[in-house]
Amino acid sequence: MDPTSDRLFTAPELADALGVTARALRFYETKGLLNPRRMGTRRVYDRKDRARLHLILRGKRLGFSLAEIAEYLELYQADTAQVEQLKRLETMVDQRLEALEQQRVALETTLDELGEIRIQVTEALNQRGVTPAPPPLQVERHVLPKIRAKYANDRGTTADRRQGDI
Repeated sequence: MDPTSDRLFTAPELADALGVTARALRFYETKGLLNPRRMGTRRVYDRKDRARLHLILRGKRLGFSLAEIAEYLELYQADTAQVEQLKRLETMVDQRLEALEQQRVALETTLDELGEIRIQVTEALNQRGVTPAPPPLQVERHVLPKIRAKYANDRGTTADRRQGDI
């Protein structure tokens, strides 16, 4: 047997090992996601607790709710073959992928609209003899070239556009 499999972690040790605070550990305990043993007044965590915390943190990073994470962890204990857990995880992942895809589409639409407005504002300021502020670097590199190309294709050249499109 691996000698590290019996290792116990204190709350600060486990928190440091996984990059969270001891307060976060207590929070997950109050939500029933972690259940450490007690040695006197100290909470101690074993390798299974460490693995659970790793799953909790991964689930949070991927955008799952604490309720979804709790459900997933409960299935892990109820089904040693992990079939139900894997089926539920598959469903959760599919739902999360769909939600993220919808967010991506909404974000791209918003970026396109804001990019178009930025170009219109820049052109309106230029027409009035005012030098516009340079766009933030990430906007200049990633959004505006795509918008300029789309804008030119959809609306003709700058000379063809009506004044005051904003």
